Amino acid sequence: MKKLTIAALIGSLCLASGLVQAKEGGDQYPNGGETWLAGAVPPPGDYFINYFGYYSGKLKDGNGNNARHPADGRTPDVGAVFDALRYVKVTDTKILGANWGWHVIVPFVNQRMDSNGKESRTGVGDITINPLILSWHNGDWHTVAALDINLPTGAYDKNDGRRSLGANYYSVEPVFAVTYLNKDGWEASGKFMYNIKTENNDTNYKSGNEFHMDYLLGKRFGEWGVGLSGYYVKQTTNDKQNGQTVAAQPGLWSEGRKGEAFAIGPSVTYTTKGGTHFIGQWQHETSVENRFGGDKFWFKLITAL
Repeated sequence: MKKLTIAALIGSLCLASGLVQAKEGGDQYPNGGETWLAGAVPPPGDYFINYFGYYSGKLKDGNGNNARHPADGRTPDVGAVFDALRYVKVTDTKILGANWGWHVIVPFVNQRMDSNGKESRTGVGDITINPLILSWHNGDWHTVAALDINLPTGAYDKNDGRRSLGANYYSVEPVFAVTYLNKDGWEASGKFMYNIKTENNDTNYKSGNEFHMDYLLGKRFGEWGVGLSGYYVKQTTNDKQNGQTVAAQPGLWSEGRKGEAFAIGPSVTYTTKGGTHFIGQWQHETSVENRFGGDKFWFKLITAL
C-alpha cells in the first residue's frame, strides 16, 4: 500500500475575515485531506505527497446564513489556490508492535479575500511536523496513531486578517485513523483528530479547540476506485479575547463563535502498476456556522521515492 496518511497542512484556507474581533487564523489542517486508505501507512521507505487544489467560500454567521460586513453590508468571501509538499519517512523501528515514522509538510498558498475591500497574498503557510507516526496492519484492518505539531511560520498581519497566510499560534493535534479494506475492494476509512490551540500573543485572542474527522466510503475496481468522501468539524470550546468569551455579533457570529461544518462529495482514485496514486475529489460544505463555507477541489499525487 503506497497510500499515505496522517495530517497534511495545506495552509490556512479559511482565514480571518478582517472584521473587528475577527476569528484569528483558520484551519491549520485542511479538512478532507486524507480519505482513501487514511489509516493505512505504507511499508518502510521514503514517500512524497503533493496536494494541489482550490478552495472558495463565504462567511457564515451563527445561524448558517451569509454574514454581512458592518461597513458595506456585503458577505466576506475567500479564495485560495494551494500546493503542499509532504515528505514521509517510515522506518523498520518497532514501537508497541507498530512501525515508527515521521513527516514534514510545507504549504504554499495564493490567497484572495474580499472583505470590505480586496486583498491578496502569496507565500508559505504554517508548516506541520510530526515526530511520531505509529502504524499497525492486521488483515483487512489498518490503524495509525500520531501527533501533529503546527508551527506559526506563515505570514501574519495583526492589523489586516485579509493578508494573513498563517494563524500566528502553535497547535498540537493527536491523530487516530483506521481503514477497513476487504478482498472485494470495499473500503471504509476515517481519520479522527483533536486540535489544541495556543493563544495568539499579538492579539491576546485564543481560538477554540476543535474535533474534526475525514471520512471515505468507496469501492475499488482494479486500478480505479470511486466513492464519497468529506469531513466534519466541530469547535468544542469558545473563542476568547483577553481571557473573555467572545460576545455574539448578530449577523456575524454567535457567542463564543464556535464553528461547525459538514462536507461531502465524490472522490476518484487511480493507482498505476508502479504504485503511484492519483486522487481527485470535490467536497461541498453544508451546515456551516461561524466560519467560511463553500467548495474544495483537490488533486493529489502519492509516490514512493
